[in-house]
Amino acid sequence: MNRIELVTPLDNYKVYLEFADGTTGIVDLSEYAGKGVFVFWNDYSRFKQVKIGSSGELVWGDVADLCADALYLKLKKIRPEEIFPNLRREFVNA
Repeated sequence: MNRIELVTPLDNYKVYLEFADGTTGIVDLSEYAGKGVFVFWNDYSRFKQVKIGSSGELVWGDVADLCADALYLKLKKIRPEEIFPNLRREFVNA
């Protein structure tokens, strides 16, 4: 599991992340803004209240969280099925 060690909120729903393994970079979260549980980001000041949770994930109080592993894959531009090749087949054949 990848742990986030540092998060810095940036403009336009982006965050700068540093992971425990030394990986760093900017992740664009704008695709989530205003949708589902992330509707509270419509008040941009609430987006900027991001913190690191006890498991190394991103959290916004008790309203929402994002998994560190998913953010790591997004940062590295790795699709989950590249790591788990059977993942896609299992869901297609279900």
